[in-house]
Amino acid sequence: MPYIIQSQGTPHERICDLRHGVNTIGRGLDNSIVVEDDARSLSRHHAEIQVTDKGLYVTDLNSSNGTFVNQVKIIQQKLNHGDLVQFGSVVFRLVDESQSADDSASQKVVPNSGLSILMRVSPEKSRVNMQDLLKQQKLTTSGSVLMIQGTDEVQRTSAKLRVLLEVSQELASPEAYSALPEKILELLLKIMSVDRAVLLLVDEKTGLLEPKAYRFSNPNATADLDFYSRKITNFVFHQGDAIISDDASLDRRFDSSQSIIQQSIQAAMCAPLRPRDRTIGVLYVDNLSRGHAYNKEDLEFLSSLANQAAIAIENANLYRNMQSEVIRRTKLERFFPAAVSQKIEEGWDLNRIIETEVTALFSDISGFTEMTAPMQPRKVLEFLNEYFKVMVEDIVFPFGGTLEKYIADALLAVWGSPYQKDDDAIMAVNAAIAMQWAMKELNEQWTEQGRDLQIQIHIGLNTGMVAAGNIGSENLIQYTNIGNTMNVASRICTAAKAGEVFISESTRTHIAIHNLPLEKLDLIKVKGKEEPLQLYRVLWENVDIKEMLSKTKTSFSSLP
Repeated sequence: MPYIIQSQGTPHERICDLRHGVNTIGRGLDNSIVVEDDARSLSRHHAEIQVTDKGLYVTDLNSSNGTFVNQVKIIQQKLNHGDLVQFGSVVFRLVDESQSADDSASQKVVPNSGLSILMRVSPEKSRVNMQDLLKQQKLTTSGSVLMIQGTDEVQRTSAKLRVLLEVSQELASPEAYSALPEKILELLLKIMSVDRAVLLLVDEKTGLLEPKAYRFSNPNATADLDFYSRKITNFVFHQGDAIISDDASLDRRFDSSQSIIQQSIQAAMCAPLRPRDRTIGVLYVDNLSRGHAYNKEDLEFLSSLANQAAIAIENANLYRNMQSEVIRRTKLERFFPAAVSQKIEEGWDLNRIIETEVTALFSDISGFTEMTAPMQPRKVLEFLNEYFKVMVEDIVFPFGGTLEKYIADALLAVWGSPYQKDDDAIMAVNAAIAMQWAMKELNEQWTEQGRDLQIQIHIGLNTGMVAAGNIGSENLIQYTNIGNTMNVASRICTAAKAGEVFISESTRTHIAIHNLPLEKLDLIKVKGKEEPLQLYRVLWENVDIKEMLSKTKTSFSSLP
């Protein structure tokens, strides 16, 4: 399989495998390859590498700082072995052995590795077909139900180890947790001559064993989940040892088990699924035709197979939990800047309602309805995604704001909730200035690209007290800020015209020491307020954006 190497030849070298299909690269935790970048030169979803039968292709996902192949900026390009692929300021080298020189036993030096390699073998090529290790007949000369090739002990031991290795390879994928029990029993019936098999796992809520999959060697057998002996499975689960019931109907440990008597179970084996220090389930097989069906070799192998199954199930469960955690963290990152997300990860309780002072920012696209009326809905959505990416990922978050919500073409962000800082008000106003400069730059880029898009935005800000916390039902909640402060911010945004930033008197008071260029306006009457408001226009075009970014220790690559 091809892979990419980051920081090759350094102590921080990192190898990332590329799977067949689409591999996404970026800062976001939901990417196939997550790249930590202190300089934040990568976008959350920066690029993707597609692995196909016809080759590898890298595509830039409209990132802020671009994607380069061998130092040439690209939109999409086919990749070759040894290419240097740069995402923002982070450089990877592609290794694709299917394109590399002949990998025979002759000595060769791998470029940039500093290694002299005499021989190289792919793990896939070293694998064996499990069927080559198994016999087709049900009974073996050794008296075991294991259908293993070989007659002497050394041959059988070797074959068993190789079969178990192949079982571990078959169960290695962590992505199909729900399908694992069926897969385990499918492999079991290929390897062992048993009549019936069932895999049971502990229900986390009840603590009881619940059947997850069952298989019969006879395809015409009646499907009945009550066939197994609960006495035997519970005994193994609580004792933690694998057992053979040599003639289950005569075994006094289970003489009260109605299933053994009714089902005429002649012999049974059961092994615990124990990946670490706890038992998570059991693997049970039985025989209806003859007693004394199983021997020590069979039980040892079933125990080994159960160990492999337990590890696979535990890994799949961990993978599933990791995926849930990735989704949870990704949701946090969509609305909170990194500092706030980290605070929440440390145990900050968002369910507690607090009263706090915030500076709210409403931003709206001027004339949006008229502009998008002739556009196809899909094109409108693509445009909004491109626009919001710049406004939120590249401005609101770096300036320390929290995204509360999108409202069609408008966005609402707050500073001071859920995490309050002394510079919330000035950071919010600086963000508004950066948004107007970014809008100017975006319009210029769209013109250069020949796109018929020229838009302007109007922004309103207000500072005051709110009640902050989660709102909604148990299954669908949203962190929000409620109070007159938010309503007034919305009205101020409505009062502003295209290309303008209006702030309230309360916001001006908080930023007065920063001497931003402001224009005092006549009193303005807004909907919902009896008294007119004293507002101020921020003369953002008179602000040296580079100097401002330097003072706020914020960088935004799309600004001039």
